[in-house]
Amino acid sequence: MIQLADARRIIAAAEKKAEELGQPMNVAVVDEGGNLIAFERMTNAWLGSIDIAQKKAWTSRAFDITTKDLGDNSQSGNQFFGIHASNDGKVMIFAGGIPLKKEGKVVGAIGVSGGSGAQDHAVAEAGAAAL
Repeated sequence: MIQLADARRIIAAAEKKAEELGQPMNVAVVDEGGNLIAFERMTNAWLGSIDIAQKKAWTSRAFDITTKDLGDNSQSGNQFFGIHASNDGKVMIFAGGIPLKKEGKVVGAIGVSGGSGAQDHAVAEAGAAAL
C-alpha cells in the first residue's frame, strides 16, 4: 500500500526531473484503488493538464499498464482500439502514466502531464523509480 510519505517522495523525484527538463508539470499519485493520494502542480504548469495527470494515473492503475503502451495498442487496428471512449472518457491513451509496483505487485500509479509525451513519460519514470 502506498502511504502519503511515499507519494510525496514520488512527486519530489518527478518534479526534480521536470526541473531538469525545464518543463513545469502536474503530477498525480493514486493508490491501489485508483484513488488520488497526492497531487502537485508546479508553478506555471498548464491548468488543462491537472485533470489529464490525474486521469493518466487512474488509467495506468485501472489497466496496470503504462499509458504509453496503452496508447500504442489503442491505435486503429490494434487490440485496444476505442478504449479511450470507455469509462465515461476517463481513459488517457498518451504517455505519462506508469503503474507503481512494490515487490512485483501494483500498488498504485503516477500520472504526469504538462510537456510532450516523451517528457511526461520521463518525468513519470523518475517518480516511479523513487518508490
